[in-house]
Amino acid sequence: MDEIRLPPASVVVLVGPSGSGKTTWADANFAPTEIVSSDRLRAMVGAGEDDQRASTAAFAVLDQIVAARLERSLLTVIDTTGLDDERRLGYVAAAAAAGMPCFAVGFDTPAEVCKARNRAKPRPIPAKVLTSQLSRWRRVRTQLDAEGFAAVLRPEPVTVVPAPHVTAPLSRTRQAESPAALRFGLQISSFTWAGGPATLGSDLAAIARTAEEAGFSSLWVMDHVRQIPQVGPEWHDMLDSYTTLGLLAGITERVTLGALVTAIGYRNPAHLGKIVATLDVLSGGRAVCGLGIGWFEKEARAYGWDFPPVGERYAVLEDTLRLLPLMWGPGSPEFRGRVLHVPEAMCYPRPIQDHIPILIGGGGERRTLRLVAEHADMCNLFGDHAAVRRKLDVLAAHCIAVGRDPGEIEVTHLGGALVHRDRATLRSRLEAMRPAHVTADQLGETLNAGIVDDHIGRYRELAEAGVQHAIVAPPDASDLDGITAFGDVIAAFAG
Repeated sequence: MDEIRLPPASVVVLVGPSGSGKTTWADANFAPTEIVSSDRLRAMVGAGEDDQRASTAAFAVLDQIVAARLERSLLTVIDTTGLDDERRLGYVAAAAAAGMPCFAVGFDTPAEVCKARNRAKPRPIPAKVLTSQLSRWRRVRTQLDAEGFAAVLRPEPVTVVPAPHVTAPLSRTRQAESPAALRFGLQISSFTWAGGPATLGSDLAAIARTAEEAGFSSLWVMDHVRQIPQVGPEWHDMLDSYTTLGLLAGITERVTLGALVTAIGYRNPAHLGKIVATLDVLSGGRAVCGLGIGWFEKEARAYGWDFPPVGERYAVLEDTLRLLPLMWGPGSPEFRGRVLHVPEAMCYPRPIQDHIPILIGGGGERRTLRLVAEHADMCNLFGDHAAVRRKLDVLAAHCIAVGRDPGEIEVTHLGGALVHRDRATLRSRLEAMRPAHVTADQLGETLNAGIVDDHIGRYRELAEAGVQHAIVAPPDASDLDGITAFGDVIAAFAG
């Protein structure tokens, strides 16, 4: 059976004559709070659903409800006949103004079925009214495709999924028929867990071991000393990045380890070279050096660190990119850059790896991606597959300008993900996690929540866009069942 997949921020307009099955289909596929029905509003402002004299008042209320729901980007199913051209086009325009796709669902039910259903009602609408609706429907169904709807759909079963998962079934099929290879990393970005600080060490050990067993290729932490607003309140627990990576090095055997990404102003760059080299030695050659200019000014000011303008931070980053290979190489050469001076770039023991991979985070097209082309082994991008393609086109142009093969640069991608093996468990998890002011579907959109097949499809699209290493940031890394379930996604790309 075919399936309709809708993003949470959608408008769905039902179109068809009375008796065509619109309300029955809507009730079977959506929550009552998502359906705005002219019949039910007639019952609220009049004597009952069949009180046609209450129609003007009912539609006035309907318009207010639709406008309020669109203002909050809530999934809205409009259950009327949908045969009024002006109203129908008005819904398309209102959805566009709210930045939401508008879908039409056409109910092409045989006329005799509609008439039989109408006759069976306790208070059927007049036969001539239904005949008029059937006539209008024959005209309207020829117009729908040209009216600006995102799609004109048949009344199939509905699944609401995050927008990036809408096309997942097709891309999942491509992955099954012609598998693409993709590595996966796990980012641990929050440490506020049930056991508190007393069990953080053991909790981290359990996460790291579970991730390795699930097939993750890398483990990452953020380089922050207080929680960032995108993840949680600033008073939530946050561990020092490189101390944490040292612990993870002792717990794991195979995964590579890095900070995503090290803020360039939080440490003396030469000292940073020593720290990363130490991590590489103690992990047996598994360190990755992630670098960025830093952005969290409030954090830097709170710790008394300088936070110069963007241009100056880029100058430090560029010097650091030139310094680190010297730090990790033989001897103790002097380094003089634009803003850094290191009299002796010496680091013993030298790293296990002949060359510690350097990752630059961010997709700034003018400076960041230029530095990637000139100095980095890895880049880290964000967004959907279209955004990734656009950034990689820019990166390729920078590589050509400096005479480098873009294929030498590993493309990583950071994005949130919540995965469970079945929709019922996933839904229960979202309901338990959601704040009062958002729906479970809206939270699912924010967290990129889906079942295993959804994620296989999404990551196939990213792989086709050029991603080679997908770094997953779950909302709660202590959810070991979620990490284990993600192993099924990883297995689909193991090749």
